[in-house]
Amino acid sequence: MHSPDHQITVTGAILAGGRGTRMGGRDKGLIPLAGGYMVERVIARLRPQVSDMLLNANRNETFYADLGLPVIGDGIGGFAGPLAGLAACLRASRHPWVVTCPCDAPLLPTDLVSRLMQVAHEQSADLSVVHDGERLQPLFALVPTRLVQDLEHWLVNGNRRAGRWFEHQGAAITDFSDCPEAFLNINTPADRTAAAGFLDADRLI
Repeated sequence: MHSPDHQITVTGAILAGGRGTRMGGRDKGLIPLAGGYMVERVIARLRPQVSDMLLNANRNETFYADLGLPVIGDGIGGFAGPLAGLAACLRASRHPWVVTCPCDAPLLPTDLVSRLMQVAHEQSADLSVVHDGERLQPLFALVPTRLVQDLEHWLVNGNRRAGRWFEHQGAAITDFSDCPEAFLNINTPADRTAAAGFLDADRLI
């Protein structure tokens, strides 16, 4: 890739299109957290890092639209997973790069975009994806919009696993082992309590 200047070239995409199975089918983006909705915490963290934002959702679209972001539904029906949300956002982006994060990660790093861009630049890679020191975090990634057709073809062929697609593309790995707690996903009430504690410590509430 070329310059790591992200403010002009990157759309932030929040992925809120899942079923929320592990939270009893609740729309995780709309779960209360620290005086607001979880997705609002994600928006607040990501907005300063990008030039504009999209939100992928397959239900409660009107509610999400009231938050002031364009709402993009999956192009593939049946809750096809986060890659379907990514593909939809790649199609809708006005910029050549998209950075994704899930709606249930309210502690996402405030330097997420700059670090993903820098590693992609250093490795001359098309994509960059987060590794938290223990595992790949494929829902936190930098992806060029020109790969949308490849991703759609991947999905049409029945592939759903995000990590496999990034491996297939030879994505650069961005090391975030210095802050693994930033990628805490809220899947249980205990996770929500932990996230609220981190937010409180960070003086965000």
